[in-house]
Amino acid sequence: MRTRVTEMLGIEFPILAFSHCRDVVAAVTNSGGFGVLGAVAMSADQLETELQWIDEQVKGKPYGLDLLFPTVSGLGQSAVEATTQVAELIPDAHRQFLDGLLKRYGVPELPEEVQREVSTPRGSLALARRTYEPMFEVAYAHGIKLIASGLGSPPPDVVEDAHKNGALVLALAGAKVHAERHVNASVDLIVAQGTEAGGHTGEVATMVLVPEVVDAVKPTPVLAAGGIANGRQMAAAMALGAEGVWCGSVWLTTEEAETHPVVKEKFLAATSRDTVRSRSLTGKPARMLRSAWTEEWEKPDNPDPLPLPLQSVLIAEARGRIARASHEKGSGAEQLDNYFVGQVVGQLNQVKTVRQVVQEMLSEYVDAIERLDELSVG
Repeated sequence: MRTRVTEMLGIEFPILAFSHCRDVVAAVTNSGGFGVLGAVAMSADQLETELQWIDEQVKGKPYGLDLLFPTVSGLGQSAVEATTQVAELIPDAHRQFLDGLLKRYGVPELPEEVQREVSTPRGSLALARRTYEPMFEVAYAHGIKLIASGLGSPPPDVVEDAHKNGALVLALAGAKVHAERHVNASVDLIVAQGTEAGGHTGEVATMVLVPEVVDAVKPTPVLAAGGIANGRQMAAAMALGAEGVWCGSVWLTTEEAETHPVVKEKFLAATSRDTVRSRSLTGKPARMLRSAWTEEWEKPDNPDPLPLPLQSVLIAEARGRIARASHEKGSGAEQLDNYFVGQVVGQLNQVKTVRQVVQEMLSEYVDAIERLDELSVG
C-alpha cells in the first residue's frame, strides 16, 4: 500500500499503532506498520531502557514516541507549571471520598515499598518541560522518526527541534478546530480521532470527523482513529479521505500486550456498549471500560473529578491498590478495575498476536476494496 503517510514514514502499510507496551510497538513495526510508544509516565532513564530494547527488535525500522502537552483547565496555567505542587491543590473532600470508596469496596492498603512505586501517576511525569526535554534527548539519540502529541498542540520549540532532528510531528484532534490549531503549529500529520476511540476523545463520531478534518487541513495528511480494528473499518477510513489509520484499542488484547490480566478478561467479554466517556481517570473526558469505578464517579452526590493533572495525582495510589488486588474473583477491586478502551472492544473477543491482527486487517481491507470495485456505477 502506498499513501503519503507510508512515504513520509518509510513503512509498508499505513497502520500506526499507539501502545504503552514496547512489545506491541516493536511487533507492529516488524509487521510493516509503525509503532508509537506512549511514554508519558516514563523518566528519561526508563525511556532509554525501552528504546534500547525496541532498537534491538526492529533493527533499524522506524517507530515513534507519544507525549502530552496539555493546558490544565481551570488552573489558569499550563500543566508544565502545575505538576510541581498539585498535591497541595487537591481538596480534602475528594481525598475523603476516595478513601471511603476504597473502604466500601474492601480494597486493601499497599505495602510501603509499593506505595513509593505508584506515588507518581501516569500522565503527570512528562507534562513538565524539565522532564520531557531530557526524554527528547534520549529519543533523538535513538533516531525516533515521529513525535506524537496525544493531547493538545505541541509547543513551537518541540516542533522545531523535532524537524531539526529529522523527526515528523503528529497531533491528535477530536474536533475540526483542534486540527486547524495543529496546522497552525506546523505539525506534519494529523489524527482525526472520533468519539468511538479509547482514551481522550471529543464528542464527534469518526464518520463525521474524518472528512471534516481532511477538508479543513488540506494538504496536510490525515490519519483516521476511533472504531478502527479491522480491514473494513480501515477501508472506510480511506474512503473518507484518510491516508492511514491510528489504532490503539485493538492491541490491548493481543498476546504481546501488557494489559492487566483482569482488565484483559473484561475486554474480551465486553460489548461495544460497555464503554463510557469519563473524567474519572485523568480529569479530561476519556473513553474507558464502564465499571463500578466510573459509576461511582458519576453519582450526583459524589464529587466531580478534578481537572488534569489533579485527578491523576489524586487517584494514583488508589489505582495501584485496585490493580494489585483485582485478581481476586468477586472482590471489590475486581469490580472497580478498568482501563481506557474504545467501542471496538466489542470486536475484541479473541487473543491474537500483533502480526495476526495486522495481516487480518490487510486481508480484509483488500476484500473490502475489491467488493467496492464490483459496485460499479451506471
